[in-house]
Amino acid sequence: MLLQDKVVIVSGIGPGLGQELAFASAREGARVVLAARTQAFLDEIEARLRADGAETLAIPTDIADREQCRALVAATVERFGRVDALINSAYTPGRFALFESSDLDDWRKTMDVNLFGSLNLSQEVVPHMKRQGGGSIVMVNSMVQKKPLDYQAGYATSKGALSAAAKMLAKELGRYRIRVNSVFMGWMWGPPVESFVNGSARSRGVAVDQVISEITEDIPLGIIPDDADCANAVIFFASDLSRVITGAGLDVNGGEFMPPA
Repeated sequence: MLLQDKVVIVSGIGPGLGQELAFASAREGARVVLAARTQAFLDEIEARLRADGAETLAIPTDIADREQCRALVAATVERFGRVDALINSAYTPGRFALFESSDLDDWRKTMDVNLFGSLNLSQEVVPHMKRQGGGSIVMVNSMVQKKPLDYQAGYATSKGALSAAAKMLAKELGRYRIRVNSVFMGWMWGPPVESFVNGSARSRGVAVDQVISEITEDIPLGIIPDDADCANAVIFFASDLSRVITGAGLDVNGGEFMPPA
């Protein structure tokens, strides 16, 4: 198993990719620390993991609050003695709006979570990773900063800043064997996207298959990648299979976006 006996913190536990990251980490043998703002959902996912025999710790955490991040990492180290991998998956989409009518205060709130929240957690785990001789930090990023879409400028900007920060962290922390990599997700089939597809079909009076067909038209693999499959790319970076990779960005979108050579 790729994460056997490793301690992995996953932020942003929720329907979709967040829960799949937790399931994948446990399946690969990790002791999983679950972080999210919603206690009820944390309890639900923790119960499912424990029923399958996983060791877990669930801590309600708003990553925009530095003290809550500090408490999360401290509780992790107290319980398990170390932190081998941090998966920064928590995010907020912000409000969808065209730039000319956007509220820049909402952009700031989005940055507080997507950029500074992820950096809060990252900064908290660094001393522990240094002390133990290394670790992995994985930033869950988005294709939208590479393939711009209307109404998502605030979200894309926050993710673009996170991408730049990840490279700087990789450069600075590599000397301590702390790896920092990014995974750029596109469309992912799971509860959030399924809800969007169903709602779009209803509002337009068309079949669900038509909406899916429109989305997959630009995806060479011809499918909307499943959340669970996308989670596997993150697990790769969290594991020792990528122990000589840092500062990298992996596009996980079925080929919808292909960076120039």
